Amino acid sequence: MNLVLIGYRGTGKSTVGKFLARKLARTVVSTDAEIVKRANLPVPEIVKQFGWDHFRDLESAVCRDVAARDRLIIDTGGGAILRPENVEALRKNGTVVWLTATVETITRRIGGDTQRPSLTGTKSFTEEIRDVLTERTPKYQAAATHVVPTDGVSTAEVADRILRLIAPETSQ
Repeated sequence: MNLVLIGYRGTGKSTVGKFLARKLARTVVSTDAEIVKRANLPVPEIVKQFGWDHFRDLESAVCRDVAARDRLIIDTGGGAILRPENVEALRKNGTVVWLTATVETITRRIGGDTQRPSLTGTKSFTEEIRDVLTERTPKYQAAATHVVPTDGVSTAEVADRILRLIAPETSQ
């Protein structure tokens, strides 16, 4: 059984994923890192050269591939939940934990991130986060087995909350 972390960028998926991987002696796999490796290009360049649809196609292939493996911590890109087939693949052999944070927390955490292109191209940074979160929240809710807020708590506290939530599933 895999542990799948979903949520908007800046909610702590990568940091918490690495922490949990060490604690559980599992491998962490970042779907975005896998996409970059396969395309041999950074995400902004993939989107610039080939468009978002191509990026999402690569993401779907990666989600299928990593979901077929076992005992991974899977750190998904924020938009992985946009395609139902990704969610279905990830849930088949995984417990899906949605990490949440407020717009203010996300803005503070990712203010200097240059590795992801704008999702809208026309709005301010904060407006984009707010609008995209509003659009994606129902998809995150539908995909999630568990929800863990990450505002104002340490990585260790988030990991401990996740471990308490998944304890019944990992003892099977």
